[in-house]
Amino acid sequence: MIAGFARAGVVAALTVLVVAGCAASPSSTTPSTPPASPSASPVVIDVSAELDALELEYDARVGVSAIDTGSGDSVAFRVDERFGFASTVKIFVAAEFLRQVAPADRDVVVTWTRADIDRAGYSPVTTEHLVDGLTLAELAEAAVRESDNTATNIIIEHLGGPAALASGLETLGDQTTAIVDDEPALNEVSPGSADNTTTPAAFTANLGVLLDGQSLATDDFATLVDWMSGNATGDNLVRAGAPSGWVVADKSGGAGGIRNDIAIVTPPGRAPILVSILTTKTDAAADYQDALVAAVAAEVLGALA
Repeated sequence: MIAGFARAGVVAALTVLVVAGCAASPSSTTPSTPPASPSASPVVIDVSAELDALELEYDARVGVSAIDTGSGDSVAFRVDERFGFASTVKIFVAAEFLRQVAPADRDVVVTWTRADIDRAGYSPVTTEHLVDGLTLAELAEAAVRESDNTATNIIIEHLGGPAALASGLETLGDQTTAIVDDEPALNEVSPGSADNTTTPAAFTANLGVLLDGQSLATDDFATLVDWMSGNATGDNLVRAGAPSGWVVADKSGGAGGIRNDIAIVTPPGRAPILVSILTTKTDAAADYQDALVAAVAAEVLGALA
């Protein structure tokens, strides 16, 4: 384990029926796959007026896909619109690592150069371990917990590059997310291009497939949730907007005007809620605001409480 990381301990396996899509609110586009639910009559909760107001207040575009995996109740807003994913994609990099790499092969120690760090940008953990290196598992953990860019690039390269990662997402049923680059270029979104973008519906569906055991073994999913639970970059996002006592395991992302968070949120005594919140400022030169994501989370999770 990387020095200084406080691991959350073993995460209990969650056995729930997960939905791979949400129904739309009046201000959202309609997803192609309707929800399936253990509930006879899942409810589509409309918070479009509240989210419209937040878009106006923060001068931003907001996309949300949330599903209560116990009841099937959902919230959806701009679910099929494209947003830059930024570092939220690192959760799926780590998931693909856990799916592809056998436990016995995760302890291989890898080293890198100062040039690798300089190219990648934000790399707090790999900078600290420039001399001694880290195991592949520690690098995957650093990519999620600390959003370390060099660690992310090493794992992506080990998996075979962005194209191989895109193929891994296809195993989750994701035909939407367009992973073209590694760090830092994966944060760049050009007008009119799908490169380095996804939709809220796609990311929430991916979380659902991971949660219901179709892709990861129980122990590997527990490891992934453990890493998400220790995410050092998400305290001001979904976690800040969640009701008291709700447990949030998340992965944040941000660059320029893009600020996102995707999360597995567990209310006391209930099945998890899966939520993807993707935002981008209307002014491409404006900086993102954590408070927007927290405010959206408060509206969405409050509606599903």
